[in-house]
Amino acid sequence: MKIMATKDYTDIKVTRLPGQEVEITGEITQAMMDSMRTKAIESLKKEVTLPGFRKGTAPENLVIQHVGEIKILEEAGEMALGEVYPQILEDEKLDPIGKPLVQITKIGAGSPLGFKIKTALMPEVKLGDYKKIAKNVFKDEDPVDVTEKEIEDVIKNLRQNVAHAHMHEKEGLDEHNHDHGEIKDEDLPEIDEAFLKQIGDFASVEDLKNRIKENLLKEKTFKAHDKKRTSTLEAIIADSTIEIPQIIIDGELEKMKAQFQDDLAASGIKFEDYLTHIKKTEDDLKTDWKDTAVKRAKSQILLNTIAREEDIKPEEELVKAEMDKILSHYKDAERFRVRMYVETFLTNDLVFKFLEGQK
Repeated sequence: MKIMATKDYTDIKVTRLPGQEVEITGEITQAMMDSMRTKAIESLKKEVTLPGFRKGTAPENLVIQHVGEIKILEEAGEMALGEVYPQILEDEKLDPIGKPLVQITKIGAGSPLGFKIKTALMPEVKLGDYKKIAKNVFKDEDPVDVTEKEIEDVIKNLRQNVAHAHMHEKEGLDEHNHDHGEIKDEDLPEIDEAFLKQIGDFASVEDLKNRIKENLLKEKTFKAHDKKRTSTLEAIIADSTIEIPQIIIDGELEKMKAQFQDDLAASGIKFEDYLTHIKKTEDDLKTDWKDTAVKRAKSQILLNTIAREEDIKPEEELVKAEMDKILSHYKDAERFRVRMYVETFLTNDLVFKFLEGQK
């Protein structure tokens, strides 16, 4: 007699919505939540520093008092959703795309976790002959070379950086203060032993040039490789028919906005101030970005479709390892969303490697 495995979730209801969207509601069992609560405490414990204890060594009862039960339940809920969501999709034979919208509808100690997830489903795609297209694009390798002038330009840039640092030191300026005179050719340091050691302890000028050439070759090779991937994707898109749900386009626009805000913030500019300066609204920007968002959405849909056709998926161990790397740097990131991100970029890379193998 076959023993059926106990599922970690119950009362799953799938509601089809307009625009190729779907809403999934259900509960994660109390047993699963109890198990995840233990893991959540262990995870939070590693980050807690309490008086009299080294980081990560405080007793469990003190950690629970410090972070609070709600924080533990939220962490456990994220862990649980990350575990069961792929199972639900497989059981319900759903093929989603894009970032799901997750809402916790019930949470409490010693009880199941209620949830509602809204996501877009893969649209209908009529694929072109992607194997033939990939073979044609990747069959020939574009020659990559580095000229003597490119090497000399890098060396000149290094000399300018050293001269710039010397000028700051001489005039007592911090690294962000550029209120100094123009750096002229006569200000540039000689390419001597002192200069070579200052920029990297190179044995000789020839050693420096060889290292620069090696790095430039790597950079050019990477760019040429990336260009081939882009060309392949664009050619397959042109030979395919793809219907894009609006939720996917909206998702791409939100990602573009978030990246743009991060770039502005890195330059010390507020998003609102930028909009005021260019006399545009956020909606105006999104209108400007729409064509790019559609192209990005089509690309992702295409990659997902090929992955499904060829049964391409990353190993679970690799997914979890990449998740751990990201979560170690971004403590507040939602585990559920990190999993979706990791699965996407790992799958995309596997699909490209598959296409490259057609040559």
